[in-house]
Amino acid sequence: MDSKQAAVSEPRWLQWVLIAAAVGFLFLLLFVPLITVFAGALDQGIKAYLHSFADPDTLFAIRLTLLIAVIAVPLNLTFGVAASWAIAKFDFPGKQLLTTLIDLPFAVSPVVSGLIFVLLFGKNGWFGPWLQAHDIKIIFAVPGIVLATIFITFPMVARELIPLMEEQGKEEEEAARTLGANGWRIFWHVTLPNIKWGVLYGVILTNARAMGEFGAVSVVSGHIRGLTTTLPLQVEILYNDYSYVQAFAAASLLCFLALITLAAKAIVQKRVDRARKNAGGPVSGT
Repeated sequence: MDSKQAAVSEPRWLQWVLIAAAVGFLFLLLFVPLITVFAGALDQGIKAYLHSFADPDTLFAIRLTLLIAVIAVPLNLTFGVAASWAIAKFDFPGKQLLTTLIDLPFAVSPVVSGLIFVLLFGKNGWFGPWLQAHDIKIIFAVPGIVLATIFITFPMVARELIPLMEEQGKEEEEAARTLGANGWRIFWHVTLPNIKWGVLYGVILTNARAMGEFGAVSVVSGHIRGLTTTLPLQVEILYNDYSYVQAFAAASLLCFLALITLAAKAIVQKRVDRARKNAGGPVSGT
């Protein structure tokens, strides 16, 4: 009897206890906070809720958050596809080291990641004197926020594509190569159609993390209102100013984004699982 058969042969009452524990845990740690955010945002009515977004600093934070995502997502998409293709399709010295380094942002605290950029590009950092001499400002400015966000989110696309491309193997690309196709045509007509849902899945995760990142951005931004505050930072500022309705209204935007991300993730995940199943690999949840 395999482990799966053993699991379903457990007493019915035990299955229900485990299901109830999981649902209760999610209710307390996910649904209750989510309901609290929207209840706080609408505490003074829909008019006050909508008026919260008329605040110039909040509007700037929304625009800056979108700008950061627009810059970070395409760059990480390019890196993720290139790194995944190289790791999955080629053998080269340092391949295992590159695979390990891609996971670095997962292992390092976002606050520490932000401090790394301060040590590199801050006033007293390694490149600080040179940047000052050329009147270039990175820390406590938008470029620093962009760099920190790119660093935090760069594994998202690669980590989704590497196992998918490894499961699909090299046979189709090698067949196309024997027919005379060059590298670009192989990628565009053979590789990309096979990984398109994995790419979309990685983009969804990257965009969600880029818009919601707080720790690293908090360190490199300086919390300068109207200049370096993204939406998560604006929520903290409003809350510390006792502007609870405005803070919860801004937070509700991030929650709304998270809900959209979850819905899109669930839809795309089915497509990714189907691609992995066709490639003979494991699917999520198995």
